[in-house]
Amino acid sequence: MEKGDVFEAAKIAALEGVKKTPHLLAYCHPISITGVWFEHELNSDNILVRVRVKAFERTGVEMEALTGVVLALLTIWDMVKKYEKDESGAYPTTVIRDVRVVYKMKGD
Repeated sequence: MEKGDVFEAAKIAALEGVKKTPHLLAYCHPISITGVWFEHELNSDNILVRVRVKAFERTGVEMEALTGVVLALLTIWDMVKKYEKDESGAYPTTVIRDVRVVYKMKGD
């Protein structure tokens, strides 16, 4: 891609999103993150992004993980959007969907 390595950029966006979540979401307080894992899966008609976050806090890390996923997906879209744009400047088929918490574990 002309803009660079799409998945490396998505990984960086996810990591930055996790770290900056308290600045992006109202009432989301800062927590000490102890680990962030990013993975992606490129399929024939979609891209699956997973972000796993770990922290030793009395609160969950769902918002951090979800923010990381969304920012990774937006980064991917931004880097490849020129290939889908139609004559009117719209993107007729790209959609971000099914962003959700898949698994949550309390404690170690």
